[in-house]
Parts: sequence; C-alpha cells; structure tokens
Amino acid sequence: MKKCWFCGESNSYIVSSGISGKTPSKNGKVSVQRTVTLGDGEEPAVIQQNHEVTVNSRNHKPSVPNRNLTNQNETPDKELDEIKSRYDNTSQIVSKEYKNSNPKSSTSTKIEISAITLEIQEPRSATRTDNYSSATSTLEKKHRAPEPPSEIAPLARESENYLLRAPSIRESLSRASSASSLDITNENGTNGGGLAEESQQMRRRSGVQVSAPTTVEVSANEQLPVFAKSTEDEEGIRKAIEANEFLSKILSGKRLNDIINAMQLRDVPAKKTLIKQGDKGSEMFVSKSGKYKILVNRKVVDEFDNTRVFGELAILYNAKRLATIQAVTAGQVWVLERQLYQKIVISSNLKEQDENLHFLQNVEYLNVVDVDVLRQVSNLLKPEFFAPGTVIIRQGDKGDKFYIIRAGVVTVSKSGEGVLGMLQKGKCFGEKALQKEDTRQATVTAEAPGVECLTLTRRDFINHFGDVEIPMIMVKKVSDMKTDMLGEYQDIILEDLKIIKTLGVGGFGRVELVQHKKHKNKVFALKYLKKIEIVYQNQQEHVYNEKMIQMNCRSPFIARLYRTYKDNKYVYFLMESCLGGDLFSLLHKQKGKRFEEKDAKFLSACVVEALEHLHSKGIVYRDLKPENLLLDKNGYLKLTDFGFAKKMPPRGKTFTFAGTPEYVAPEIVLNRGHDRAVDYWAFGAFIFELLTGRTPFRTGDSSHMRTYNKILNGIDNVNFPTYMNPKARNMIEKLCRPVPAERLGMQRGGTRDIKAHKWYQGFDWQKFQHLSMPSSFKPKLKDAIDTSNFDFFKQDKDFPPDETSGWDIHF
Repeated sequence: MKKCWFCGESNSYIVSSGISGKTPSKNGKVSVQRTVTLGDGEEPAVIQQNHEVTVNSRNHKPSVPNRNLTNQNETPDKELDEIKSRYDNTSQIVSKEYKNSNPKSSTSTKIEISAITLEIQEPRSATRTDNYSSATSTLEKKHRAPEPPSEIAPLARESENYLLRAPSIRESLSRASSASSLDITNENGTNGGGLAEESQQMRRRSGVQVSAPTTVEVSANEQLPVFAKSTEDEEGIRKAIEANEFLSKILSGKRLNDIINAMQLRDVPAKKTLIKQGDKGSEMFVSKSGKYKILVNRKVVDEFDNTRVFGELAILYNAKRLATIQAVTAGQVWVLERQLYQKIVISSNLKEQDENLHFLQNVEYLNVVDVDVLRQVSNLLKPEFFAPGTVIIRQGDKGDKFYIIRAGVVTVSKSGEGVLGMLQKGKCFGEKALQKEDTRQATVTAEAPGVECLTLTRRDFINHFGDVEIPMIMVKKVSDMKTDMLGEYQDIILEDLKIIKTLGVGGFGRVELVQHKKHKNKVFALKYLKKIEIVYQNQQEHVYNEKMIQMNCRSPFIARLYRTYKDNKYVYFLMESCLGGDLFSLLHKQKGKRFEEKDAKFLSACVVEALEHLHSKGIVYRDLKPENLLLDKNGYLKLTDFGFAKKMPPRGKTFTFAGTPEYVAPEIVLNRGHDRAVDYWAFGAFIFELLTGRTPFRTGDSSHMRTYNKILNGIDNVNFPTYMNPKARNMIEKLCRPVPAERLGMQRGGTRDIKAHKWYQGFDWQKFQHLSMPSSFKPKLKDAIDTSNFDFFKQDKDFPPDETSGWDIHF
C-alpha cells in the first residue's frame, strides 16, 4: 500500500490541519472529516463536517477544487455585474493552467465539492498594486473572486499549496477564488503545520485601515452619552467584557466605565439576525436576555443564553463577520457602535493628555517650557501606585525620578524636624532629579488609601531632550512638506509608452512594465488605478495623499514616483521600475525561508534609511512588511506602496486604525493615538521575520483576534529561536517596547541610535549610504525589460466604466 503523500502514513489521509480520513476505497471515494474552531470572541465551537472526495491518482495527490461557485447571499449592483462576472470561471482557469504546467502528468486528482460561498469584503488592502510582484492581493475589490466557505477552505488550500509549486499558475490563483486569505487553525490556536504551515507562510498579507471619526469634532471635553442601567446590568456588562481575552486588554478603569455607560439597550425579536456571516460589522453586542444560535455556512454550531460579548472586532474596524448570530427567542442586547467607541477612546486619551499637561505646567522648572514640548513630556509619564505606608523617596538617597501626584495624599517629613506637611493631587516632588542626580532632601510617604503618581525618570528625559537646563529646551520644528511637482520625465505622455508585460494585479487595478517607444532606455512601472473602484470604496483622499507623499520623497531607498496621469477610467502613476522582485518572494526562496544574519543586516539597513528619510519629513509609513519592499538592479531595497502613509504635524498623533495585523503596534490596537513610533515597532517585527521566516506575533487566526492578543501581551512573551544572535534579540526587544516613547529610535538620537546598536557593530554605514557595499541579491538581468523575477499575468483586457466626478483634478 502506498503511503499518503501528505503525512507518510499508510492508512491515514491528511488534507490539512484539523482534517482527516481513511485512504480511498476502490471506487476512489474518501470521506474527509474537518474540525472548525469558531473565533471572533465566541467560545470555541467544534464543528465536524464530512466531505466526499474523489481521488483518481494512486497516491491521492489533491489537485484543484471545483470553484465554479456562486454567491447566493448577495446580488451585486447592476453596474458592477461586469466587474464580478470575469471571476466566475476560475475553476476552468486554474485547471487549464495546471494542465499546461504539468504536460507530462498522466494522472490527476479531482476534488469535487458543491457548496455556496461568501463574498468576502475586507477593508482596504494594504498589499496594493504598487507591489507589482507575484500573486498581488485582490482583497480591495467589492466584487472580488468568491472565497470558498470555511467547510471547503482546507481542501482548497491544500490543492492550491500543491499548485503553487508548479510554474506559471500564481497569476490564475491571484485572480481566482483563492482560499489563501483564510487561515485554518487547530484548537490550540496554532497552525496545523505541514503544507498548511507552508501555505500560511507564503500567503501575502493584507492590511486594514479605518479612520477616526471625522464627521464630528472630538475633544477632551466631549460629552459622552450615558444610558441608564441598573447596578446588576452594569456588573453583567463589566464581567462579560473582563471575561473576554481581547477586550480585557484594551478596556479598563474610566474608559471601561465610559463604554458601559454608552451601551444602549436594544430589543431583539425572535428569529432576528444580529450578525450575518460575511457582512462588514460596525457594532459590538453584549447579550442581556434571550437565547441565540451561532451559524456557520447556515449550519447551527452552537447556542447560548448567558451574558456574553460577540462581534467585538467590529469596534476596531469594519471586519467581516465570521458567523451568523440569530435570536432563537425574544431577548435584549446591549449595543456599542464603532464610531461611538472611537469617540470615547479618543476623548479619554485627549483628556488624559490634557490632565498630564496641566500637571506639568504647574511644575516650577517646567512652566516656562513650550507647550508642545510639554505634550511630548506627558507622553513619557508612567503611572505608579504606592500602597499606604510606602516610602516613595527617602531622605539622603540618590534620586533620578520626578513625581506628580495624580490621586491620593503623601506626607513629607525630614530627619530632626518631623512632618513638614502634606501634598495632594496636582502637587509634585523630586523635580530636581530631571536636571542632575539628586540627593533627596526629605522623605515622602504614601498615606491611606494609597497614592497614584505619574513618574518621569531622568534617563527618559535626557534621551529625548538631552542633558540641558530644562528652561532651555526648544522645539525642533519640522518644515512643511513641499512637493516638487516638476521633476524628471514631465514631458512623457501616455501615448509615448508601450506595454511590455503585466507585473502585478490588485484590487484597484494593475501594474504594467512600460517602455518609451522612441527612447528604449526609458523603462517604467505604470500603475493603473480604476477610478470607479476608488470612488466606490471612498479612497479618493488616500490615493491623493499617496501621490503627494511618494512624489515628495527623494531617497535611493524609496521607489520614485515621477508623475501621474488621468483619463475617464483610470488614474496612472509613472514609477521607477525595480525588476529584482519583492522581498517577500526572495525570503521564501532562502534556505529555511530565512536570511543569513549578514544579509538581514544589509536588507534591514535599507529600511532604516527609508524610515529616516520619511520621518525627517514628518511622514509615518505604517505598512512596513517584506511585500512592500522591491529589489533594484543593484540588489538594494526600495520602499513602495504609500497607501497608508500619513503626513503628521510635529508631535501630533493620529487615531486611524491602519496597518497589516501582524505588524501593527499595540497603541493602534488600543486606539490610543499613534505616531512614528509604530514604524519602529514594525521594524522590530520585520527583523524578526528576516531572521526566522515569520513574524513574532503571527497566529493562524483569520479574524486576527489572537494576533492582536499576542501583540498586547508584548514582545517579552514571544519565544525567540535559540539560534538567534542575542544582539539581534536585544535590538528587536528594544524596538518593540510597549511604551512608544521607550522604543529604540524614539529618543533624541533617532535612527542614529538604531545604527549604533551592537547588532550592527562593524557595519559600514557610510559605504552603505553611498551604495558601494556589494549586495548578495543583485539580480541577474539580461536587459532593461527583463521580467524573469516576476510571475506571468495575463494582460487585462477588461475596461471599467467611466468615472467623471472630477475628484482627480490634481492628477
């Protein structure tokens, strides 16, 4: 008996994580059972589903699932029928490509599955057509290729995983109804390993972006809604939130109280659907009464009648629902809408910052300092609690910490003189320690019921402002961005260019390699963005910002944007061509799918230089990952895709939820406002991935809830491989500190502190900056239009409808 191609066993048929069955019978039929774990906050529900699979080959290698599926849940808008229709025959495309890529194959395996699927509607993809590499993400489309339902996703994934090793077919999968955007996890929340693990590693990651409320002004004095509740109701909501692993990390104290107050009671009639699988959600619920059932693919998998939270990911961004929740009986639920949640957390953050600022303005040595600097100081303050009777500082001790009393009372005493007095909320002590190491002149003791202080160490202060007299601190202003709209190639018009090859496809369009018809040495990447899709997804402002930011950048480590064009169907970006492929593909070609340390230093150094350039212009990037880095002809990396980048005011913060889940910093998840520190966090995760082939916070959770939990648990709870250089680990840990101001790169030395870290010891930065350091990854290009580092994509002959609203006047 032949052994299973997947697992090596004689009597077991393993398709993917959580799926097993017996070897095929004589008629080639095999019954496969799958276990599904339901996420998105509900208690795990085990679903067992049976599939009959036809296996024609002797060693039962899977081929391609029948993906001629239809979405029975929604009917697309008539004007977009044409956009959707071209994705309907994906099984034929995949089968044809597979057959062409395996001409010698005499046998094949056919997996016949008949089911309905959902239309997956992700937030705006982070992997866009700027990243013109293999298998570009297509999640941005409203009418994208249908996703297989969860009950067949493992079979589809294993089939694709086999196919991805065959040549010239990724272009089909990238435009077909791919299951690769779904993750299958086992009950421990980890990937099942084997080929499923490989599939997960090779999957290009997409990001999410949701802006903070803009329809109303949010201030520290915002009057938040309060809906009356009994003490019992408040306790029920509080316990449900505290029992939720994710929410318990982001909601506590006054913020939790504000959330409870703002939740509104809603009556739910029997058979009412509260959440529909596949829909984008904007509300979180806490059940109060009634009985509810959970359905996945229209099958009941669980019921509950206790008080519990569900749909909580919706308060962060418009995540698609992973299950349907329907009322079995009449009942009531408490509801919180995303925009109200964002108003609460933003108002709470602003109020906290204002309180800290008020405290600082009453400190003798700080009351003459520029208010913008004080705001920055307030970001360095850390809360500390002292139990009654605790000696906070002791007379005669050396001190390096400054204290502001936030709540409670302290007693000040001195040897030989007894109690000198008492200090309460808003008062400060130990301020001289900020200027020099201070010998404490008195003893300060916490009184009952305890004291909460905001503290600032001299080390943190000096790291940010230097060893200077406090009143001499000056604000370093960042110049306003000035875009040189008249750069190179302004004389080139669209008619001068001819298409050589499609380099990538994505949700908003595609990227073509183009060549000047007369001047053959002039070769570019021309990005086509469909205006109808941009307007439909309300991305006009983001696309315009992307143009302004990328066109303003002049760095050898950032892909150039030379100019833009427009017509009734597209806006066009004329960009630098980087024909070495992307870093994501390069990473997965390495032995062990990870880089040697010397190469990781070189590649990460390219990112350091790119971030330094962006931050000097007040730009936060927010989407660092291997997918967004391209190799130029010399083997140096260039940063691309500026869809999430944002120009920030000095010391300002933004509350947009933006980034790729595995790379987002905790302050983004917590919605507490963020700045350039998120790029340094992502840089730490990036180095980890270069050295290990995975990010430190990766999970197999398609809802990303477990990923966010790992991020909030922090880098200190991450298992580092034993082979990693301790110096590299130290640098990653310093970059991924939970407090943004403590991250390497956020002190006054900026990126100089990163370059000076011991992991880069011996690295010749001057030689590197002059591009004279040889790269191990210099691509072998036969000419200026060599596209051998890219997969084959069929030329797109479908044209979108016209869009003439005029939003693109500046393109």
